Amino acid sequence: MAGERMLRMPSCLLKPTRVMLSHKPWALFILIFVFVSFAYIKLYSNIWEDPKSRGPPYGLSAEISCAHYVPSSLNIAGGPSPSTGSVFFVETSEQTTPSYLFSCSVESAARAHPASRVVVLMKGLAKENASLPKHWAFSLMSCFPNVEIQPLDLTDLFSGTPLKRWYMWPLRHWEPHFLPVLSDACRIVLMWKFGGIYLDTDFIVLKDLQNLTDALGIQDDDELNGAFLSFKPKHKFMELCMEDFVQNYNGWVWGHQGPKLLTRVFKKWCSIQTIKSMSCKGVSALAPEVVYPIPWQDWKKLFEPVSALELRKLLKNTYAVHVWNKLSHGTKLEIPSQALLAQLYSQFCPATYTKMKQDSEELSRHAV
Repeated sequence: MAGERMLRMPSCLLKPTRVMLSHKPWALFILIFVFVSFAYIKLYSNIWEDPKSRGPPYGLSAEISCAHYVPSSLNIAGGPSPSTGSVFFVETSEQTTPSYLFSCSVESAARAHPASRVVVLMKGLAKENASLPKHWAFSLMSCFPNVEIQPLDLTDLFSGTPLKRWYMWPLRHWEPHFLPVLSDACRIVLMWKFGGIYLDTDFIVLKDLQNLTDALGIQDDDELNGAFLSFKPKHKFMELCMEDFVQNYNGWVWGHQGPKLLTRVFKKWCSIQTIKSMSCKGVSALAPEVVYPIPWQDWKKLFEPVSALELRKLLKNTYAVHVWNKLSHGTKLEIPSQALLAQLYSQFCPATYTKMKQDSEELSRHAV
């Protein structure tokens, strides 16, 4: 039954299906293409985030005591300052059950930027003034006065940009990599419209990122990554990124609208052939250790034990750590442990870490 529900064609396609079958044979090919795309997207949306990484269901301690998890001594009581840029997180799927890593990303950013608004935009939230879903992560994130959790209105976000027509094309949602491409689109538009800092929801922030202005990070030998972006509003570089997004669009190749786009634009911006750590016309390509200290090829190191000395040495020049959730989400993290990732949780998002330990102990008791 679950398989049948997942692959059931929506009613809006039934009438076109009958019409197409009554016409030329090539219409059958279009029908098959649309159906397979629909099935792919449904499957993709189900596996995009591993259920094990989401944390416990609603029923397990959904309410959080801020006094217990976030000590009042934390120096964020004054709230954000309007003079500093915002930190943005975006969830383009309909998910409203944030994972431990999602919570840690937001918490670590809120702690590292007490004078900045940390804005979490989620497509799955109701657009009216409705209360947040009953889930522990929303309660925990709301403990921080500089965190704002808001619905993601994509039509409004893309209005006034070259991406509006791209987004409004009816068949866009059937593309195989639509969700990550949509995320790629959101981040460059956010940076162009509002400026500030954009972070993927699989970052753990160690230091204030506001000093890294008009910058993005190198992820490996010859490619930039947009998981971290920091730009002033209406920056010409972001404008060129929006233009390239539309003019050279290819939603069928993984990364073409993300890392490859940023790499293409930066090479043209600087008139270079190879990416290296540098500053060019006011835009900086940061060395890998700044925000990508663990290369994606070595993501398993996140789950290996390290000493406190090794950890300090590793993170000496690092502002944030990208966890590469697309690769690492299915790997079990022992809590507590000396694993690199566990130590990052413990130090930089202690409220989330406390919740993880509490849930782990409660689940262990239930298993006995």
